[in-house]
Amino acid sequence: MKEDSIEFATRDGQRLQAWRWAPEGAPRGVVQVQHGLGEHGGRYRRFGEALAAAGYLVYAPDGRGSGRSANGRYGHWGPDGWPGWVDDLLQLNHRIRQDHPGLPVALVGHSMGSFATQQFLLDHSAAVDAAVLLGSTEVSGIVAMMTAEGPVDLSALNQGFEHRTGFEWLSRDAAEVDRYCADPACGFVPEPFAGIQTLARAADPAALSAIRPDLPILILSGDADPIAGGGAALQLVAQRYRDAGVSDVDLTLYPGARHELLNETNRDEVTARIVAFLDRTIGG
Repeated sequence: MKEDSIEFATRDGQRLQAWRWAPEGAPRGVVQVQHGLGEHGGRYRRFGEALAAAGYLVYAPDGRGSGRSANGRYGHWGPDGWPGWVDDLLQLNHRIRQDHPGLPVALVGHSMGSFATQQFLLDHSAAVDAAVLLGSTEVSGIVAMMTAEGPVDLSALNQGFEHRTGFEWLSRDAAEVDRYCADPACGFVPEPFAGIQTLARAADPAALSAIRPDLPILILSGDADPIAGGGAALQLVAQRYRDAGVSDVDLTLYPGARHELLNETNRDEVTARIVAFLDRTIGG
């Protein structure tokens, strides 16, 4: 396995850094990973290494306002705001297609990255060969939360969990929670997302009908994830895709698991499930 980084440009003139994990030998396909709010692509190293061991080439950007791409200005989204976040997925996809013509590409989005993925697929489902949503939910409530007055406050998500750090909602693994809290590039309070209202399109049946019907979509969530509504919100997301004509939609809920499935106590099980999905869809 080889680790390195690339840089690519956004449409509003930012330069984003992306981690890359490559397998030994020729890759079977490419996996593009989009992280969530208040974190960065470097947190996906363990996942990237597991995918590389399975033969996949992995790109995991530090999104705008995040990780190395933020240049210390965490949570500053730039002129294009939320629509830029979504378009950044397309810009990296173009770079991947340019560097690896002919290889199939899967898109994996976690949390805010999964919401960006939901919106991205409305207009660009032909750009990817499979999609995975992690730590996701039905988007209407997210739009309401992100457009509320004042800074984005996620503290309410920890209600119902033990309160040691305030981030227990992320994982049952205390060591993973501590690593998150100790990372200066995690847990920051972001500026409002200009243009986040456009995310509401991902709940619109007419917009969803534009997704190509043969796109395989895997949705994974913990039923104790506070944004998942006990799993009901993900059932709604999956059914909307099916109602829109998407024929291959697979939803799995993990009992007791919280928001960050790739950092949960059952992360090996989750990773194996994703690898099996990739093997079935892009790995052939």
